[in-house]
Parts: sequence; C-alpha cells; structure tokens
Amino acid sequence: MTAVQTDWSSETLLDAILSSLQDDKAEDVTQINLRGKSEMADYMVICSGRSSRQVASISEKLTERLKTEFGIHSKVEGADAGDWVLIDTGDVIVHVFRPEVREFYQLEKMWLTAGATPAKA
Repeated sequence: MTAVQTDWSSETLLDAILSSLQDDKAEDVTQINLRGKSEMADYMVICSGRSSRQVASISEKLTERLKTEFGIHSKVEGADAGDWVLIDTGDVIVHVFRPEVREFYQLEKMWLTAGATPAKA
C-alpha cells in the first residue's frame, strides 16, 4: 500500500496527473498555467481519449490514483456520458475529452492569451 502524501504543491500534483495520463495513453495532453488568469485553480490539463470507453477509463484511474496517493476526493462531472469528463482536484482541473467534443469546445483557445502556445506534456 502506498503512503498518502500530505505535504504537496500544485506542481507535485500536476506531475502526478500528467504521469497518470501518460500511463493510460491519453492523447494530445496540454497543460495551461492559470496563475494570474483565474482564482479557481493553478493549472488546467486538457487531454483526449480515443473513445468514450477510454475517456471513462482515464478519468476513473486518475481519480483513484489521486485518492490513493494524495487523499484527494476529486469532484467529477460527466463521467456517465464519457464524452467529456471534468475532474476538479482543487489545484488542478483536468478535462478528458473525446476528440470531436474537444474540437467543438476548444477550451485551449479560451484560456490561452493571443499568440501563446500551450505546454505539451
């Protein structure tokens, strides 16, 4: 059993999230620094799964890992449909989309300033 981390930064949490997404083969992972843009979180991570099933799986595994490793009980929206799942950890907000849904909403464009390039993980 892994010990729960009790003293962590938003960067530590971000690294764990990115590692989980990579392990579960999330595609086109983008991270956006929200500091100075929003009070709701320090970072936003946006990624895609190839199907509704993969979107649900990526989301479920991520929330379970965050609970096990950090003791975080994330708020989750949209898990039933599998088109777009929002995971709110407090410091990092994660969006897992099917590609078509991600293209429709284009969240990256909403949060990036003109000319900025998103950080690819």
